[in-house]
Amino acid sequence: MFIGEYAHNLDSKGRIIIPSKFRDELHSRFILTRGLDGCLTIYSLEQWDQIFAKLSKLPTTKKATRQYIHMLTSRATECTLDNQGRIQIPSFLAKPVNITKECVIVGVNDHIEIWDRATWESYYDEASDNFEEVAESLTDFLVE
Repeated sequence: MFIGEYAHNLDSKGRIIIPSKFRDELHSRFILTRGLDGCLTIYSLEQWDQIFAKLSKLPTTKKATRQYIHMLTSRATECTLDNQGRIQIPSFLAKPVNITKECVIVGVNDHIEIWDRATWESYYDEASDNFEEVAESLTDFLVE
């Protein structure tokens, strides 16, 4: 399980440190891809396999399905950690979500997200303003 929020900077070569608390669960290889809400997402290979299995069940006759699969998989890349616990973020993934320097790495239960710091702060502020309302609307899903 991934939890927590960590601030790290992208270096001049496009590398970022993955927090040590996340490295053990990721193992040596994992998938980096476009996320939702303006971030990048990291999945362990095990989690990626589960997502891929679910994607294969979606109706590819629907345009929305094809678009979603294309956006999620076409620029997905397999990453490995270097000796200092960093990964290289390809510019084709970083540019659309404005990741240039200051970043926030967030643990989100079964995956990790990498955000541009300003984008994350804006997103977090909006989500924080609606937290109680959203919690109330999801109560039925949380009760067994």
